[in-house]
Amino acid sequence: MTAVIDKAARTPERTPARGPGRWAAPPRPVWEEKPSRAGLAGKGLVLLLACLGILFPLWIVVVTSLSSRKAIDEAGGLVMIPTDITFVAYQELLSGGQVTRAALVSVGITLVGTLFSMAVSVLCAYGLSRTGSLGHRWILMTLLATMFFSAGLIPTYLLVQSMGLTDTYLALILPSAISVFNILVLRGFFMGISQELIDSARIDGAGDLRILWQIVLPLSRAVVAVITLFYAVGYWSAWFNASLYLNDQDMLPLQNVMIQLVQKQEAPVGLGQAIKTGELSGLAVQMAVMVMALLPVAVLSPFVQRHFKKGMLTGAVKG
Repeated sequence: MTAVIDKAARTPERTPARGPGRWAAPPRPVWEEKPSRAGLAGKGLVLLLACLGILFPLWIVVVTSLSSRKAIDEAGGLVMIPTDITFVAYQELLSGGQVTRAALVSVGITLVGTLFSMAVSVLCAYGLSRTGSLGHRWILMTLLATMFFSAGLIPTYLLVQSMGLTDTYLALILPSAISVFNILVLRGFFMGISQELIDSARIDGAGDLRILWQIVLPLSRAVVAVITLFYAVGYWSAWFNASLYLNDQDMLPLQNVMIQLVQKQEAPVGLGQAIKTGELSGLAVQMAVMVMALLPVAVLSPFVQRHFKKGMLTGAVKG
């Protein structure tokens, strides 16, 4: 009798359909219905307009960076239709000088900073995901408090100055090395890993570091790839710390040099004379630096895109 009741409870309720002896499943919600052709066409049109809204400004930036001074003067500024393609701006930027040095600085800061931030974030997140670890609750509450309260700009600057980090590359890494949000996402993903799997590894004699390296991280490739992208984009796009803590022009990263070019505060050595003599257009140089700043993110994003949805949703929901 109990089995019959359970079977009836699991059987979906049916409603009589039109006609004798016919039964139909209950109607589904509107959002679960198969979209009509008009709906699919509308979605495609919206996506097309969104793509055009994103790609059209990028197209203008790229075309202007590849245009000669004559083409830019004829267009009256930004060029939409390529007429006279030239790579002079990129050749001058990559031939040496401040822009090339700034690009190398940005690459170095991004690589070192991302590795450091990921190492600390993964270790912290794994420790906080083990609810029985020492000081687990207090450390978690302290991290959460920093998301809502901060010391402010002046105390942070005084702290960096008292530690002797001004005019050093460490000032571009340490003050923004940790993101509590990223740690919480990693922690949520780690807590979703089967505890039985970790316990079986402990029975076999594995320590915490070995469990993290050989079990947890291989199972967390999606969220690790997404958080790595977040940190890398943050370091690559950062400019405020450099403008605050660096006084030496030769130490500035690419973003700060790009700001100087866009604001026309100071042209890099070698380019200033080329612009004055008419060999280069200042606008083409500005657009070329923008392309150089956007290129790494545009190249890396497609490789991480397939992990983005899984990594963010799983890490945010579980735990």
